[in-house]
Amino acid sequence: MVLRVFNTMSGELEEFKPLKEKQVSLYVCGPTVYDWAHLGHARTYIAFDVIVRWLEFKGYSVFYVQNITDVGHLTADTAEDKIVKRAIERKVEPMQLVDYYMREYFKDLDALDVKRPDISPRATGHLLEMIEAIQSLILKGYAYEVNGNVFFDVSKKDDYGKLSKIKLEEMLEGSRFKVHQDKRNARDFALWKRAALETVLKWWSPWGTGFPGWHIECAIMSMKYLGNQIDIHGGARDLIFPHHENELAQSEAMTGTKPFVKYWLHTGFLKINGEKMAKSSSNYITVRDALKTHSSETIRLFVMSTHYRSEIDYNDKRLKGAETSLNRLYNALEALEDAKKVSVKRGPNEMEQKFSENVEKLREDFVKAMDEDFNTPQALAALFELSKAINKFLDEQKQVNDEIIENVYNSFSGLGKTLGLFQQEKTKEIGEKIVNDLVQLLFDLREELRKKGDYCISDEIRARMKELGLVIEDTAEGPKWKLA
Repeated sequence: MVLRVFNTMSGELEEFKPLKEKQVSLYVCGPTVYDWAHLGHARTYIAFDVIVRWLEFKGYSVFYVQNITDVGHLTADTAEDKIVKRAIERKVEPMQLVDYYMREYFKDLDALDVKRPDISPRATGHLLEMIEAIQSLILKGYAYEVNGNVFFDVSKKDDYGKLSKIKLEEMLEGSRFKVHQDKRNARDFALWKRAALETVLKWWSPWGTGFPGWHIECAIMSMKYLGNQIDIHGGARDLIFPHHENELAQSEAMTGTKPFVKYWLHTGFLKINGEKMAKSSSNYITVRDALKTHSSETIRLFVMSTHYRSEIDYNDKRLKGAETSLNRLYNALEALEDAKKVSVKRGPNEMEQKFSENVEKLREDFVKAMDEDFNTPQALAALFELSKAINKFLDEQKQVNDEIIENVYNSFSGLGKTLGLFQQEKTKEIGEKIVNDLVQLLFDLREELRKKGDYCISDEIRARMKELGLVIEDTAEGPKWKLA
């Protein structure tokens, strides 16, 4: 089946054909690490995790780069760096703050079963490349320096605005274009910013001490690791303008290669109380707070129940609905596991053959949905229909042909895993191992205390273990514990 993706550049669904056969280069704009990741961030990163999983399912080798912004993310040309502002509030060094929240961000990704990118470059690790690129843009006439600030001259790019479709008049209306005194034109954007004496994060450059603009960072890091042309560049919808528009303009100006990106993919917002979830408006729920009351797979299912390009409204009712739906899928999976244990080696009967054909049809429906711009709501509909068919069939057939039940199990579990579902069994096994190890540790501690003659505490441990349903027995091989 042909995979089609919605390209923001064209505004249309296009057949997906990567630059190199069976190889996909993917760049997704990562977080500015100055606080906890929230569910709005998780929505985007879960969406691209599903995209990566599906591309791999289709046989593509995906090289995934997601940056870490650790300097230069300002809300406007004259605003304060978000990281520095938060570091001052917390009375810590900016890089202390960055290191801490970067580690916590990756913990959140792991907790959500989101695969880590192949590379997560930090902006501050690529300053030399940024300075060299800015020098190149000046030499080519696309940038100019005034008083230690370097700006990209938008007037030199005739096709500026081709991604966002924003016209000059609309650009000038935005508050972001309250003109910096050194700009030639309001719509020009900063590549390098002069640092004030009190600026904390600053570096040497040919134009004096300063720091890079936010847009040059992603352009340089994406090209360093993926080359002058990228298959997929993604992020949340609010990055289309100005961030991705500016990134596109300077990248194509630098290299002369078009298109810089073959397919632009953007996710819709996650809203809470009718507004976009955002730290800046204190209108958010952190990933770790959400995970206190909901499993990672419940959150994933909640996100995937809406197409990645559409907006999601967050509410507890929908999350509880996702939890109920997830339980239905697991019930079907467990029913298949039980059926495998009592399956029989014989030729399939007519009912089994019809069931197998129905399973294959629903599998094709799932694949067709995912191949149409990663349509997870339709794919999930096929998966739920498959779970219903499984339960109905197994209620009627007590013993099933072993090959058929094995194939159905592999199809059902395999499709779920392409969405990052059906991971809980692994977690359950790990949890059981930890419990067993802790019980053994407690048992060994009791035996050591007995050898030392401390019978009071050892007897207390034995009594408490019995209360927990654990019985200690004396055997020829020595004391052992078992479940009561």
